[in-house]
Amino acid sequence: MTRALTAGRRDPISGEMRSAVIFLHGYGANGADLLGLADPLGEHMPDTLFLAPDAPEACAGAPFGFQWFPIPWIDGSSEEEAEAGLRRAAEDLNAFLDGVMVDEDLLPEQVMLFGFSQGTMMSLHVAPRREDPVAGICAFSGRLLQPELLADEATCRPPVLLVHGDQDDVVPVQSLPEAAEALQGAGWEEVYAHVMKGTAHGIAPDGLSVALAFMRDRLGY
Repeated sequence: MTRALTAGRRDPISGEMRSAVIFLHGYGANGADLLGLADPLGEHMPDTLFLAPDAPEACAGAPFGFQWFPIPWIDGSSEEEAEAGLRRAAEDLNAFLDGVMVDEDLLPEQVMLFGFSQGTMMSLHVAPRREDPVAGICAFSGRLLQPELLADEATCRPPVLLVHGDQDDVVPVQSLPEAAEALQGAGWEEVYAHVMKGTAHGIAPDGLSVALAFMRDRLGY
């Protein structure tokens, strides 16, 4: 049985909706951590709904935050627990995405995923295994989990933008070329990349500008 995800929401500033961006936060954070990005982005995407769900589990490593799945080297969980957590969270996220599309009357190609850190890991794991491709994935400061399974398990190949800070000491910047290589090796035709110079584990203005251009293009602005 899937767990219902609670999401913060910013409605389209135009009052008319024709697309949605789903923010997926990092380990130990919450949906509100990314929902503030709706303010600068919404000015340029006036017909877009922004949603930011909280991950389904309380985070052992950050008592007031949430996690999509446990991380063994942080919380002492086992690899088996982490993998089981990923599978369960993927089911929760798929149910959430299905619900958004039904409730908001949107097609997959009108929905964009925007992940940060562990939220990027979820985006890159879940979206390729869905029946129909979303408009795209903005993947900040994360990595591609289980790359060896991707070619066999991917059922669609949505466009991907990989963005990473070159001073990231949480998730190494090397994760970006590794993900790009694995995606292209699994048959992706649209993989883009941007390295944020002088940026640690975060989202810098130049990275957000690149993501905005990517999203506007994919969502038909």
